[in-house]
Parts: sequence; C-alpha cells; structure tokens
Amino acid sequence: MKVLFLDESGDHNLTVIDPLYPVFVLGGVIMDRDYARNEVAAALDKFKLSMFGTTDIVLHTADIARNRAGFERLKDAGFRQAFYAEINALMAQLEYQVVACVVHKDVHLQRYGLAAVDPYMLSLDILVERFCLDVGPVAGGGIIVAEKRGSTLDRGIELAWLNLKIQGTRFMQAADIERRVRGLHLRDKKENIAGLQLADLVVSPIGRHVLGKPDKADWAIVESKLRRSASGRTDGFGLVVLPKKAGPAPATQ
Repeated sequence: MKVLFLDESGDHNLTVIDPLYPVFVLGGVIMDRDYARNEVAAALDKFKLSMFGTTDIVLHTADIARNRAGFERLKDAGFRQAFYAEINALMAQLEYQVVACVVHKDVHLQRYGLAAVDPYMLSLDILVERFCLDVGPVAGGGIIVAEKRGSTLDRGIELAWLNLKIQGTRFMQAADIERRVRGLHLRDKKENIAGLQLADLVVSPIGRHVLGKPDKADWAIVESKLRRSASGRTDGFGLVVLPKKAGPAPATQ
C-alpha cells in the first residue's frame, strides 16, 4: 500500500498575505507504507539518537530554523553544520517521491477575487489526483496522512475530503478516488510519525525555490525526488504552480 504524507508551508489565508512569503505550499512524500513504518522510522531514529541522544524529538522546520523545542544546540555553528550535512544525507538516501502544489496567493486572489478557492483545498485536489494516478486501479491501494491543523481547520479538511469522494476533481472521478484511497487521516505532529516529518522537510525548500529565493543544499535533493513523467518532466507532475499561465494540465499526469 502507498501512503501520501502531507504537510504545508506558508499560510492558506487569503485575507492576510505576507509580502515576504506570498505563497502557500501543500506538499508531501509518497512511499510504501511498510517502508515508512520500518526503514524510514528506523533511519530517523538513528539520526536523532546520533545528533540529540534521544528519539523523542520531532523534526519540524520552524523549530529547527528558530533553534527551539529541543533544537537549541543548533545555535552552535559547528553543530548546525554537522546537523544539516547529516539530515541532507538522510533525505537523499531514503526512497520516496515528492509531490507539491504551490499557490501564489496574491496572483490567485487578483485573478479570481471573491471566487478564489481556499489554497489548501485547491492544492488538496491537485495532490489527490496525482496520488490516485500513482496508486493506479488498485482497490484500497493508497492512504493519505495529513498533519492536524486545529479543530476548525481539521473539520474543513475532512469536509473537503468528503467532497472529493462525492464530486471528484476535474480529472479524477469520485468513484475512482473512493476506490483507490482508503481514507484521509489527520495525525498530530507530536505523534512523531516519520513520514510526516519527512514531508515537513521537503515543503519549505519548494516554497523558497518557487519564490526565487536562493536555493540551499536541500532543494537539489527535493528536486531529485520530484514525481516525474515518463520523459522526466516534473512540471505538472511532481510540482504544480498555480495560477497557471496556460491551460489546465492534462489528466494523464
């Protein structure tokens, strides 16, 4: 069974747009469920034990960047350099596909105004489509795990998922979504789920890249893991940037 672990970068809110980060990224990693539970979990535990002497710490980009919640040692330049070298090596060696949708919130709002769809819901449609295509015509062949975001937002996600199963998307019929994906499960970051932590690590480099900010070493790794077409294309297959300048992407993606 395949699993799509989801996380986000940026704020989905269209009423407040940060001029320094005017995008919303919903992205994640696709991998085999048993591989996620065994090899990935073991690799992350080994890394945490080596770096911090415990496996209880949860890898979270915001905490890492701010040297908090167990990552205080990153204030030391030498330790920080070693940490990033090791975590980048770990991200490179693990086997997974990256899929993400980036919404330029300011352009999205300008183009669609009051009709602008919530960036999270818009991105979820895109990623569910691509995940279903990866799962293929296998009954119950996939499951989606997303991070909890608070009771109100969680209810919104659950309703969006229900809507996908009822109405489908532009390119994926509702019956196919319900047949291929067993469900969407919301899990707390504190549960220390390896797949969600890996998803957390890939979304920020994508946001920086799309905004044209200087790429760090992690972007090259994320780019190498992006879902690709048979000819090796990532645009529209592993990475979807909205609003599109041209017409909609074909259903074969």
